[in-house]
Amino acid sequence: MTPLLLTLTGGAGAGKTTIAAAFDDAVVLHGDDYYVTGRDRGVWIPDRTGTPRLDVGDPRSIDFGRLTADTTAALRRHDLVIVEGLFAARISPPTPHRRFGVFVDLAADLRLVRKIQRKCVTGDFPLDVLLANYLDHRRDAHERHVEPMRDHCDLVVDGSRPAAETAAAIRAECGCANPQPAI
Repeated sequence: MTPLLLTLTGGAGAGKTTIAAAFDDAVVLHGDDYYVTGRDRGVWIPDRTGTPRLDVGDPRSIDFGRLTADTTAALRRHDLVIVEGLFAARISPPTPHRRFGVFVDLAADLRLVRKIQRKCVTGDFPLDVLLANYLDHRRDAHERHVEPMRDHCDLVVDGSRPAAETAAAIRAECGCANPQPAI
């Protein structure tokens, strides 16, 4: 069987990682693990203190070479490979595969609330820095780089729905039935 590459694209906090976790039979590659590491690559912007920060809202800050290599290797060994991230729809591995792209949609205010919950309430990221980053860069970057990917996806799902329900709907659309457990 030809392997399936399922891409989950959408804004930060839309629910991509949670939906990917609902696919227990898939290998999942997380776009957040593929940001460039050196200052000689990627897009760097000064924060309000003048400190250069990697612009994670710009696709040029992703190491697509490494992500493509890892995706290609996974497609050679597994039937279902999921790449989830802001720019997942941009991945284009050379190995033969079927492809199904999903855009996870969620209103900007709900994405921001989720991000505050994850990074500031549960984590220890300073709220004022997160909000300044959102207002100064991330909101515009989403409109410029992420939102246009919606038109390149096969399906748009509501990121506020339960992950298991969304995964079942994606499976129905892409034809990747959940394997039944052995009895």
